Amino acid sequence: MSLSSTTHQLVTLASEGEQGGNHESLSPYLTGIGAFVALMILLWITTRFNRDR
Repeated sequence: MSLSSTTHQLVTLASEGEQGGNHESLSPYLTGIGAFVALMILLWITTRFNRDR
């Protein structure tokens, strides 16, 4: 596989992705807030178990 054919395939794949593809029920804001909350809970748990500092 040559570099030019690989580049062409990647450009074709990227241009097909412009149509979206996300499920209509997925909200990026809700997903981001959920991930942030999950990380904050993990941070809180980690700091509770690390009391020696």
